[in-house]
Amino acid sequence: MIKFVCPLIVVDEIIVSKRFYEELLGQNVKFDFVENVTFEGGFSIHQKTHFQDLIGGENSILSGKKSNNSELYFETEEIEAVSEKLKSADVVFIHHIKEQPWGQRVMRLRDPDGHIIEVGETLESMILRFANNGMSTDWICHKSSLPAEFVEKALQRKPLNLDKD
Repeated sequence: MIKFVCPLIVVDEIIVSKRFYEELLGQNVKFDFVENVTFEGGFSIHQKTHFQDLIGGENSILSGKKSNNSELYFETEEIEAVSEKLKSADVVFIHHIKEQPWGQRVMRLRDPDGHIIEVGETLESMILRFANNGMSTDWICHKSSLPAEFVEKALQRKPLNLDKD
């Protein structure tokens, strides 16, 4: 049997990237092996120069353009506050907060190495935002395609900090 462990992204400057994920996205380091850092959230970053050596030296596949076909996805109950923090850090945004077709608000940006990062409000926060705007459980289920049991459970929860439109 093969067990999936975590996604790993290759970064040019591990210190810069580690700081980005810790300070701007609030991720906690689980293991720091200097050239490879694993975060509690279940992903790792690996120093490019070291990683190149592991997979075949300078002429490896890492010498090409950066990929735009994957992203790391994070969630928060405080999307407005996170957005302001990222803006004040001069992060490169792909787009600022916008609502997805199912109603969830998300933003996409680039980490220091150009990897795509998505930060979205939790589905529970989205449900509470809809309810605070007078939307019925049936409407929320229809808009979000979420099952009624999930929506009803989220509506019973009372968060301390709910972002409002």
